[in-house]
Amino acid sequence: MEELNDQIAQRFKKLDQLRSLGIDPFGGKFDVQDRAGDLIARYGTATKDALEQKPVTTTIAGRVIALRWFGKAAFASLQDGVDAIQVYLKKDVLGEQGFALADLLDIGDWIGVSGRLFRTKTNELTVEVKQLTLLCKALRPLPEKWHGLTDVETRYRQRYVDLIANPEVKRIFITRSRIIQAIRTFLVGKGFLEVETPMMHQIPGGATARPFVTHHNTLGTDLYLRVAPELYLKRLIVGGLTRVYEINRNFRNEGISTIHNPEFTMLEFYMAYADYTDLIPLTEELIVELVETVHGKGTQAIPYRLHPNEDTTTMISFAHPWKRVSYRAAIADRLGATLQQITDPAYVLSEAKKHRCELKGGESYWQLMVLLFGQVVEPTLIQPTFITDFPVEISPLAKRKARDPELTDRFELYIATREIANAFSELNDPMDQRKRFEAQMAERAKGDLEAQRLDEDFLRALEHGMPPTAGEGIGIDRLVMLLTNQTSIRDVILFPQLRPEK
Repeated sequence: MEELNDQIAQRFKKLDQLRSLGIDPFGGKFDVQDRAGDLIARYGTATKDALEQKPVTTTIAGRVIALRWFGKAAFASLQDGVDAIQVYLKKDVLGEQGFALADLLDIGDWIGVSGRLFRTKTNELTVEVKQLTLLCKALRPLPEKWHGLTDVETRYRQRYVDLIANPEVKRIFITRSRIIQAIRTFLVGKGFLEVETPMMHQIPGGATARPFVTHHNTLGTDLYLRVAPELYLKRLIVGGLTRVYEINRNFRNEGISTIHNPEFTMLEFYMAYADYTDLIPLTEELIVELVETVHGKGTQAIPYRLHPNEDTTTMISFAHPWKRVSYRAAIADRLGATLQQITDPAYVLSEAKKHRCELKGGESYWQLMVLLFGQVVEPTLIQPTFITDFPVEISPLAKRKARDPELTDRFELYIATREIANAFSELNDPMDQRKRFEAQMAERAKGDLEAQRLDEDFLRALEHGMPPTAGEGIGIDRLVMLLTNQTSIRDVILFPQLRPEK
């Protein structure tokens, strides 16, 4: 800490020296002509002779990430976005004032430079700086061993340092932005309208989750941060907006893990006059397009590291057809059970105990099936798989199956052992919906804090009539994890939730 304080003190000392030279340490506007990556792309193969015969001048800006002095000259590496280019600072070219500024530079400073491109004796493309401008003096040095920074706590807590130290991290978040833009382009092309719904709800709904609570002083009432936009988006279907989507932030007061963050991003979209079977090919088409957006046209398989502590990767194939299997059949297959066995509550209870499911006692048949699914099925769902026909008991907003009212018209898409998407034919019977809400409220009365609440206004909306509708939610963060080969959700969220800093 003493060494760090000394380095900071030295940088503050340089502030006074800069000001004595008439230089503002925190400069203003700078007209950038080029980016490092573009220069490397255009002139990366240009020879030394070609650059001398046809001089190329440029003006670029960036952060100093390396600085090496050789008497009255220095080489600096200038980081611009995900790319970096070398610049050459020489007293004979810069002049007294310019070189005095160069002498006060530190790693971390932001500078703008103008000059010509040339190749050094080691053949590295370099900018010979004729004019140097200080854009911002960095008062705090980068952490020790910041090159290739790997300390997880520092990387997540000080993401700004992580972005400086690890260009690959920048690429992940640039890719994330491209994925979201591609989703918008895809849905707009299918006739969907992007909308915005409230993030503070009087009644939390649309998902089985425990909400965060806040308080509105003027209204004198508690409000809940959105756990899902579903009930509002379906209100819009009632109102006649027949294809809507929202890329939204949701908040769920749940645990933190490699696949869970209390604040996360979801895509939800709703399509009138359709059912869940229409969303299966649409989902396949969307995800294949995103795979090609990230990995190139025609890509049918991508590598993914399933286990964080292992370097081996598994190829995930997106070639058609994707597997489809019912919820009950998937469990039966893993247990080697017959249809008669898998519908027997006593057998299911014995299997739940055998597979060490976390039992509290008094679980219903379908609650036991849910535990078994998570224990024996989910870890095996590596290749894209649609799990269909979920039970009503865990699907309070989905339409019942016509041939089996105990089940619903619903699917979840699993890839690399994780749920990526959840979709169903939306329940549009207000009387059935009321009964489902009442069943959820009964579970709340028993102590289930994640059970949904009865929303009278939503029921009133349904009573105005909602056409047959299919709806789907896709977890953007998990999708980005898959497409960028990341094993922790914290690696695809710029500022993940962490414990308070000590």
